[in-house]
Amino acid sequence: MPGTEPQLSPLELRKRMLIAESELNRAQLVDEWASMTAPVRGFADRARSLGSMVSSATSLAAGLFSFSRRRPTAAAPPTGKPSWTDAILRGVRLAASIGLAFRANGDKEETK
Repeated sequence: MPGTEPQLSPLELRKRMLIAESELNRAQLVDEWASMTAPVRGFADRARSLGSMVSSATSLAAGLFSFSRRRPTAAAPPTGKPSWTDAILRGVRLAASIGLAFRANGDKEETK
């Protein structure tokens, strides 16, 4: 008869119900995964922005220290003991180079 649907066997009906349930479970898993990873993504974004600010600050500090550092004159003999500002300046330069390297690696990974 036209307009009537053929009867499904109990096995076919059970199969369709299991497929529908599986699709619902899959969608629920995707939603739960997104809600679980959202805080981690937020933390990673904040860490990246903090890292870029720290890198910029260390670069600025290194530039300021290098301009404010006294240049040795030819008449003054070099001392054997380095000053604490030289040690800080070397540390800031090292931190700036490390920060720039991490930022460059992060930019490369984001473009992939």
